[in-house]
Amino acid sequence: MSRQFVVGDQVLLVDRKQRRYLVELEVGAEFHSHTGVITHDEILGADEGIVLRSSRGSMFTAFRPTMADYVLKMPRGAQVIYPKDLGPLLMLADVFPGARILESGVGSGALSMTLLRAGAVVTGHEIRDDFAARAVANVTTMLGDDALGRYDVQMRNAYEGISGSDYDRVILDLPEPWEVVPHAAQALHAGGIIVAYTPSIVQATRFRTALDVHGFRFAETIEVLNRTWHVDGDAVRPDHRMVAHTAFLTHARLLLP
Repeated sequence: MSRQFVVGDQVLLVDRKQRRYLVELEVGAEFHSHTGVITHDEILGADEGIVLRSSRGSMFTAFRPTMADYVLKMPRGAQVIYPKDLGPLLMLADVFPGARILESGVGSGALSMTLLRAGAVVTGHEIRDDFAARAVANVTTMLGDDALGRYDVQMRNAYEGISGSDYDRVILDLPEPWEVVPHAAQALHAGGIIVAYTPSIVQATRFRTALDVHGFRFAETIEVLNRTWHVDGDAVRPDHRMVAHTAFLTHARLLLP
């Protein structure tokens, strides 16, 4: 399989200071930064890993973006769920190929594309047209048109009800996820899993209370802290900055629908 860059590819340009820029390749287009210009034509037809020199002499390396790269750099309307939470969320929800998942709200599509990449079939509920359009566009850009066959975004308020039934998983990124719990208890099959992403512990607490009332058990709430390390030969220490709290992840299983 050819790994050469072609028109329409997403390319991550990384400079010597590890700054990253996401570019979609077009014939005759240019990438501009404060360190100079690189023409897209220099990248087209080249292999991944090519090193390029800008018009001002700065060096850039070109790679295809990983999912995490794309999530952090992609166009967005709503705030995205960050990669440090997306990976654990896949495990907490026990996502598997073919899993039928109800997601609300879809925001900019970061969670959607992560679920789709894992092989799930995703029904999204979203109340804003612009967020829904952005999510579909981002999924298409990262995963291609084929992924849309497993992705159905509906303009619907999950607080008022869930479209469909017999879901394997319900995953919520909403201000008031406890309002969806009664509907999720009807939409999930017995043993199904619900997960909520909530920035505030007060949200998580109210969600936990609703889970207890509506037949969910084995509830657990976690947060994921991400600390990188500086490694330079034998000089090793934690980095001074870290990605600490972003949100709480709460998951539970339905036993008594």
